[in-house]
This record gives sequence, structure tokens and C-alpha cells, in this order.
Amino acid sequence: MSDQTGPPPPAATVPPPDLGAALSLRGLWKRFGQKIAVAGVDLDVPTGSFFGLVGPNGAGKTTSLSMATGLLRPDFGTVHVHGTDLWARPEEAKATLGVLPDGVRLFDRLTGAQLLTYAGLLRGLDRDTVAGRTEDLLRAMDLVGDRDTYVVDYSAGMTKKIGLASAMIHAPGVLVLDEPFEAVDPVSAANIRDILHGYVRDGGTVVVSSHVMDLVQRMCSHVAIIAGGHVLAAGTVAQVRGEQSLEDRFVDLVGGRRESEGLAWLRSSSASS
Repeated sequence: MSDQTGPPPPAATVPPPDLGAALSLRGLWKRFGQKIAVAGVDLDVPTGSFFGLVGPNGAGKTTSLSMATGLLRPDFGTVHVHGTDLWARPEEAKATLGVLPDGVRLFDRLTGAQLLTYAGLLRGLDRDTVAGRTEDLLRAMDLVGDRDTYVVDYSAGMTKKIGLASAMIHAPGVLVLDEPFEAVDPVSAANIRDILHGYVRDGGTVVVSSHVMDLVQRMCSHVAIIAGGHVLAAGTVAQVRGEQSLEDRFVDLVGGRRESEGLAWLRSSSASS
């Protein structure tokens, strides 16, 4: 988090939102006590893109995504979802969003099938539609055999998958996924990537935060690097990484690489073993 405590810049210095973007964030600020977690984030997510958001721990990724999806109200700034002001017309904007937050509890005393049914009905779908989509999503996530298992008894990876299915059941235009592959086994992760790529090919937009640079580099068309509550670089993956790998570009921008001085004892120990 940034240690800045000053006010945000005047609104006149913030560029207007891109109303054609899937998500357009302008001048987002969020303070927790004396710490500023997000300090003036401007970011556009093109419609139909697979957009990666990367940054070190405490960079402001989750706070930014929480404000972008209506889970957290910004102190300053605006969010537009396909041109709709999220905070002025929240019901309309949120209807087009599917969200998988990181660390938010699900209603885990429901079974997997019950949770998807609940999510669909909550989104206003009729029962027949919910029933059909529930079966489709359980098959896609390889959870048919656990449809009647309580979510509280799911593994961490299964919980991620049922959470993702809940975010998709109303066929949103934009999926915002915070660390969706954390604790997911490689086979399930590959299946999820296939589902998300198919979703993007059909016109959807995916925003995903991840600490795994290689995954973002292979999976995403666009990327933004955020640190200290600021966007340091954004664009297509090729534009952001330049002639480097995305990981090397990230380290160059963020800093923090340490020399392994003082560990001669470890190297000499491994050489003698």
C-alpha cells in the first residue's frame, strides 16, 4: 500500500471514461485509515479482451477489482461497465458482471447444485433455465459427482470452481476473477482456461488477477501492472513486456529483486552434499 495521505488530483486532470470499454476506471482512490491502498487508478479494459491484472502483494489489485465490481465503494473516482455508471445505476451495471472474489465466503451450507440454483434465481432467471444451466456448469467444472456434497466439504480447488460457476450462471458480459487458479489442480485449471477462452471468443470479456506471470503471459491478450496503488503499465501483453518476458518486465517496474548475499553457507553446503 502507498503511504500517501494527500488528496486526489482535481477532477479536471482525470481523463473522461471510455464508454466503449467493458470496464473503464477513472481516478479511483481508496484509503484504509492512514494507508492509501489505491491512489488514482485509471484503466480501460477493452471489450472482448482477456485482461490480466498483476502486481505484488499489497499492490492494490484486490481493492481495485472490488471497487470495479461494486463490492467496495471508492472514496473518489468512477467505474463504468459497458458505458453504465456503476455507482449511479448499480442494478443495471451489476447485471452484466460476473464476479469471483478472492477470500469471500460462499453459502457453503448448500450443496454445489443448490448453490448454483440459488445464484441463478438471485439473478432473476426462471427455474427451468437455472436447472439447465446448473447441469451444464456442473459438467463443465467436473463437479457432477459432487453436486449433492455440501460446499463446506469441498476442497479449495472445488470451491474455486463452484464459485466460478456461480459467477457465470447468468451469462454476464464481463467476468472479473480474483486469483481464479489458486489451489486448482492442473487438469481443472486447463479446463477452466478452455472455458474462459471460449467465453472470450464468443464476445465476453475476462479480467483476471494472478501472481503467476507465465500463466498471464500465455493466457491474456492484455495486461496491467499495478504497484503501490498505481497502474505502472497497461496495454497488450506484447506492448507491456517489450523485448523481455512479462516476469522480467514486472520486476523491472516494481523492483524488489534481492541479491543472495550472505547465503554462501547454503551454496557450499549443497555443493559438498
